Amino acid sequence: MSNIEKIIREEVNLNELREKIINGYNITKKEAMKLVNVDLEELSVAANSIRKYFCANTFDMCSIINAKSGKCSENCKFCAQSAHYDTQCEKYNILPKEKILEQGKNDFDKGVLRYSIVTSGRALQGEDIDKVYDAIETINQETNGYVCASLGLLDEEKFSKLKEAGLKRVHNNLEASRNFFPEVCTTHTYDEKINAIKAAQKAGLTVCSGGIMGMGETWEDRIDMAFELKELGIMSIPVNMLNPIANTPFENITPLTENDMQRIVAIYRFINPKAFIRLAGGRGLLKDKGKACFLSGANAAITGDMLTTMGISIETDKQMAEELGYKVQLTED
Repeated sequence: MSNIEKIIREEVNLNELREKIINGYNITKKEAMKLVNVDLEELSVAANSIRKYFCANTFDMCSIINAKSGKCSENCKFCAQSAHYDTQCEKYNILPKEKILEQGKNDFDKGVLRYSIVTSGRALQGEDIDKVYDAIETINQETNGYVCASLGLLDEEKFSKLKEAGLKRVHNNLEASRNFFPEVCTTHTYDEKINAIKAAQKAGLTVCSGGIMGMGETWEDRIDMAFELKELGIMSIPVNMLNPIANTPFENITPLTENDMQRIVAIYRFINPKAFIRLAGGRGLLKDKGKACFLSGANAAITGDMLTTMGISIETDKQMAEELGYKVQLTED
């Protein structure tokens, strides 16, 4: 039996650990690893109480638009938009700002709090940056919405420019732990991800960053990523579940179960007690659409369609959140 397996099998007093966290304690990796084997229901109840203490019943809901699709130079093994794989992904350049504005207005009117402009590719460049600048500026002029963007590996100068247009938050997933990342992508590095996140923070933007679960990583990988996000000061953590895409290297991976996802978000709540843990891509594969996770520490969601897959409607998500006792409202973190 490995040392990691021995740690996972060690007993932990959940109530004692929960109370320590509520009183300001930061758990260790060893303590987090012990949570992998505890009773799921007890873990979920404890994680949910931590969430209630630090985040009350606030529920953060955002939507995205695939503003530039396909033809991506990167070889991320999960992604339909990579030019390395024949996925029949729709391909188009930057959408007109009128189209981006139209969807933003519709989503805000339905109750979405944040609206993110997402573009394919390693990093947005040249006139595409100007087009996204114009779109962000227009949305800010014509709505009261909160604008985010996922634009790749930009530097501080480009992030600062987009902040001038009214950009509030940048999304840039780590995707996996440092250890597992080379199994996911080899065309850019983990450190390039980290550098882009820090560049956005230096530009005065908040950052949304998380990863994809179920790509073949271990529990230790998942927990290592949670601690990396904590170290980076990330307060919005998307937890995606791999939705295997045909003709990608991960097409034959069996999706995780609802219990797997429930345990993941609960452990992430213990490690990042004050963060908004956001169910994201792959949630539609869950029979309950994430309800159990929202009672186990998760308190945010990406709603509506994802980049290349169907999502869950804004109306359905809003109703679910309210039925669970949440109040959908914007936070600045």
